[in-house]
Amino acid sequence: MFSRTSPTMVTPQAALRGRDFYDFPIPEKHAVLGTPLQGPWPEGTAVIYLALGCFWGAEKAMWELPGVVTTAAGYMGGYTSHPTYEETCTGYTGHTETVLVAYDPTVLPTAELLRTFWQLHDPTQGFRQGNDRGTQYRSAIFTTTDEQYEAAITTRDAYAPELRAHGYGDITTEIRSVADRDGVPGAGEFYYAEDYHQQYLHKVPHGYCPVHSTGVACPIPS
Repeated sequence: MFSRTSPTMVTPQAALRGRDFYDFPIPEKHAVLGTPLQGPWPEGTAVIYLALGCFWGAEKAMWELPGVVTTAAGYMGGYTSHPTYEETCTGYTGHTETVLVAYDPTVLPTAELLRTFWQLHDPTQGFRQGNDRGTQYRSAIFTTTDEQYEAAITTRDAYAPELRAHGYGDITTEIRSVADRDGVPGAGEFYYAEDYHQQYLHKVPHGYCPVHSTGVACPIPS
C-alpha cells in the first residue's frame, strides 16, 4: 500500500475490491459514553454521518455535545466494502474519514449539530484539511432523513457568505443522502474503523489531531 494524496476521486472501476466482512473486531460499547457502538439505540435517536478531516478529533468534539447518544469513527462515501485504515489511506477506496453521530434531536437539534460541524473545520479546502491531503480527508455530510438533508443545505447556504466575508472561498463540502436521492447515488454504507481508532483521544489523551477551524461563526437560519 502507498499514500495517495492526489486531489482526484478514484473511479469505481479502479477502487479496491474490499471484502464481505470486517477484518477486525468492532467494540460493543463506546469507551466514554458506555452506549452501544452499533445500536440498538433509544427510540427517536437520529443518525447522521459527518466528515471533517481526521476523525480522531472530530469524534471527540461530537461525543462531548449534549444529546449525543454515541459516536464512532469509520469510512464512508466510497466504493470499497469493509475497508481497512491502510486501504483508505491509499485513496483507492473512495471513502472519507467519517464520524457516525447518533443523537437525540429533541435535545440537540440537527441545525445546532451542523453548526458545530461547520465551525470545527475549514469546509472550503476540497480534498484536504490542513496538511492532511487526499480524498480521504474531504468534508462531507451524509444524511439519513429529509430533515437532515434540508438542514445541511440551509446551514451551508447561511455559512457560505460568512466565510466569503472573511476571505475564504466556496464551500466544497459534499452533501449526500445515504440512500439514492433525486437521481443522485447515495453515499452507501458506513464502515466502522478499527478498535484503536474508536474514541482514540480518550484512549490516547495527548494524541495529535490538529484543529482546522476557520474561527468564523456559523449562523443558524431562522
